[in-house]
Amino acid sequence: MKRILVIEDSPTERYLLERILAPRYAVEACECAEHGLAALARTGSAIDLVLMDIVLPGMDGFAATRAIGQDPRTSRIPVVLCTTKSGEADIHWGLRQGACWHIAKPIQGPRLLSVLHAILGA
Repeated sequence: MKRILVIEDSPTERYLLERILAPRYAVEACECAEHGLAALARTGSAIDLVLMDIVLPGMDGFAATRAIGQDPRTSRIPVVLCTTKSGEADIHWGLRQGACWHIAKPIQGPRLLSVLHAILGA
């Protein structure tokens, strides 16, 4: 089973994402970028994809995405931004930081699963 790390500060959004993802993926969730990066340092090779919010306490999702891409231990892990920040500049900046995709909130389960399937395969 593919493993997804969700980095999302909203308990409601984390719960929703876990409910959508859990039937198909193993899910680990963190409430801030710093905890997410620590989880990747601990289990990086076991994580297949990171689902990242942008607006987070402390380090934002852009900086965390950049850190994931710059670390040789985690640079192969695709990062999908999942955020309310869906302006053209935000999308382009996120992709320049190393994200491979952007999904706008509110989350639509079928759309999210379709994107993840395209990135991760079956």
